Amino acid sequence: MEREPLLEVRNLKSYFRTNEGIAKAVDDISFTVYKGETLGIVGESGSGKSVTCLTAMRLIPEPPGFVAGGEIIYHGDGKPVDLLKLSTKEMLNYRGNDISMIFQEPMTSLNPVFTCGEQVMETILLHQKVSKEEAKKRTIELFEQVKFDEPKRIFGVYPHQLSGGQKQRVMIAMALSCNPKILIADEPTTALDVTIQKTILDMMDELRHSIKASVIFITHDLGVIAEIADRVIVMYKGKIVELGAVYDIFTNPQHPYTKSLLACRPPLDFRMSKLPVVSDFMETAIDTEGNITITEKVVSIDDVVNNFKISETDTKKRYNDLMAQSPILEVIDLKTHYPSKKNFFGITTDYVKAVDGVSFNVYPGETLGLVGESGCGKTTLGRTILRLAQSTSGKVLFEGRDILQLNGQELKELRKDMQIIFQDPYSSLNPRMTIGNAILEPMKVHKMYDSEEERYAKVIELLETVSLEAKHFHRYPHEFSGGQRQRICIARALALHPRFIICDESVSALDVSVQAQVLNLLIDLREKFNFTYIFISHDLSVVKFMSDRMVVMNKGLIEEIGTADEIYNNPQKEYTQQLISAIPKGRIEDIAARMGNILR
Repeated sequence: MEREPLLEVRNLKSYFRTNEGIAKAVDDISFTVYKGETLGIVGESGSGKSVTCLTAMRLIPEPPGFVAGGEIIYHGDGKPVDLLKLSTKEMLNYRGNDISMIFQEPMTSLNPVFTCGEQVMETILLHQKVSKEEAKKRTIELFEQVKFDEPKRIFGVYPHQLSGGQKQRVMIAMALSCNPKILIADEPTTALDVTIQKTILDMMDELRHSIKASVIFITHDLGVIAEIADRVIVMYKGKIVELGAVYDIFTNPQHPYTKSLLACRPPLDFRMSKLPVVSDFMETAIDTEGNITITEKVVSIDDVVNNFKISETDTKKRYNDLMAQSPILEVIDLKTHYPSKKNFFGITTDYVKAVDGVSFNVYPGETLGLVGESGCGKTTLGRTILRLAQSTSGKVLFEGRDILQLNGQELKELRKDMQIIFQDPYSSLNPRMTIGNAILEPMKVHKMYDSEEERYAKVIELLETVSLEAKHFHRYPHEFSGGQRQRICIARALALHPRFIICDESVSALDVSVQAQVLNLLIDLREKFNFTYIFISHDLSVVKFMSDRMVVMNKGLIEEIGTADEIYNNPQKEYTQQLISAIPKGRIEDIAARMGNILR
């Protein structure tokens, strides 16, 4: 039976005018979305995947953006219409009604001064001729549809009162409010816990069938694509480099870039010394006119992966060597409680027990992984260890000294030995300070080196250590990609020669290809400088790759602790089992079962 096309993109060119010239964000691409299918679009930041869909929605700002050519033919009403030729007023009839979009960051997409219910109601009232009472009833029904336990309560709460996963559900409800025929989901699960991600992926798949919509699912993670898509487009530098059924892409990828995306995801069933990256599979060259030439390195995924595999014997030897030392950090019955309720007289009657009696040791040169869902207490624990959050009771001994008892001057001296890399590199860098000065500043505060020239030379050395260049010294944070900004934050953390670093969700929002580069860098630095890490993440696959041992946290308590391999292969607690089962694994047999294929 021949499939019916719903949306046809023909030779689309979507460009931007910049100070350096024309940026070809989407450069002559063509594809079709069929009725009832989920089409995945995958690629790293800058590949053009989001711009493609924003162009289809007519949401590209003009200027600096403009459509340089092509057609976007929509077949939803039986009569084909080119969306690019519609007036702004005509497009309003299609945007929201026929084509809806779930944006990547729900907090910036929701208005903080209106309740969640009011914002969904507004969309319904804008596109449908219904009363306010009917719109409110429809909104509550939508909140039930996206599996809120208390839809009436959610109607009256503000975005800041919800978790990231809950805010994303509000955005999905808003996108579904007019029963669209095409639902575009732009990175809807990036930076969410794996359990919440699985819930949203399952929910979107159910909704696709219930409202009989086609879905365009944008992501940088092929593991997520394996869970939800029927076909997949792989984009690189504004072009489509591969297009096919998900099963075919996973079993027989043709383009070296596709191979690299498949290979750079942290494996779960074996150990690796480092992750493959794009440069292991291909080399690129850009001419003066911006044209890209890709040269494939004749290698298979297995060849590259096998080069980095670690034997069980080597893993056990490293573990035994680490445990034979005295601990560098001892956390003893640590508690961090926050007041949550007060009575009429202002006396606290209840507490949020963010960290509630946690004890563990960390050994020199070790990476201890800290994993759990949002709200489990892992970030509060990391901040309490560094005295960035006030503890309620307990001890934190760094080389025998109780950090919690140090005075201001003693703590300042200790800062040189203990550093943190935060989750969001952009918000942790001063936008008005060049990145060179941002790295230089802690050296000045701690009076390191004898002159500005020595400090400047050290900054250049640090930039080169994290694979940046001396010319970047005078640039500002906004001039860098997310992965580059995270490298800058790593360089700043290294400026004081620390011995202990806490990485707090430091790769959670990065593309898998960039994530692999940053993880490799952290491992290289650990080997070079004998750093000790606490690596905090909600992504158990990343924590397993990075860590020697792993701590699983839930509701302020430690669920279990052990070697990374032990916990993954033989989890003792139901909570850990749920975390592991929620990881998108991208296994061929799972894709085959989902697609109805039979493995031979």
